[in-house]
Amino acid sequence: MVVVNTTNHGGQNAHLVDALAAADPSVRLRAALAAGTRPDPELTNALVDRCAVEPDFFVRDMLTWALCRLPAEITVPQLIRELGTDGSQARSQALHTLSKIGDPIAWPEVSALVHDQDDEVARSAWRAAVALVPVGGEGALATDLATELGRGELQMQLSLSRALTGLGEAVLPVLEAAGASTNPRVRAHADATKQLWHDPDGGFALSHELAKRVAAIGPDA
Repeated sequence: MVVVNTTNHGGQNAHLVDALAAADPSVRLRAALAAGTRPDPELTNALVDRCAVEPDFFVRDMLTWALCRLPAEITVPQLIRELGTDGSQARSQALHTLSKIGDPIAWPEVSALVHDQDDEVARSAWRAAVALVPVGGEGALATDLATELGRGELQMQLSLSRALTGLGEAVLPVLEAAGASTNPRVRAHADATKQLWHDPDGGFALSHELAKRVAAIGPDA
């Protein structure tokens, strides 16, 4: 195990930490790029902390890349701790980064967030759970995720459909069962997800079909 002092930001690190909080997003982007180009474990805290508040998508993506360049034994425990914070962006971005790192040690904490009340956190948790699910656990995860069928509007439902289809054949019996639900939104979502499983390139057609079904059924069905 590598032990480092992740609070020392002297020298070049002090400059990068300051640049990560600059008003200009292009400066922040270059700082995140520099942090990933020359990975230094002492920057871990600064990178994780910035993920929680960074408003720019491209900068957040670069921050995740920079964290992925660091040793997993340093970053993963800190990212897992972020999953227990109150900030929805902190949790969502930590989930996204954990899915990219791919360390299975994070599975218990990641899987615990698939029903998070915050939509963005839940969407990130779905993707991360599919990326980290232990071999043989796909069926159980599919059953758990299927309880979210019908949640939210189009983009939310598309995210869940894509996560479910990423579980392979294990999802098919779960979708069959959901297709018999008494809830019309769940049935429509399950049927659309089956279409996506059989035609992975048909996402555009799925989005239009699902949009029509959701609009026809309404939000309170």
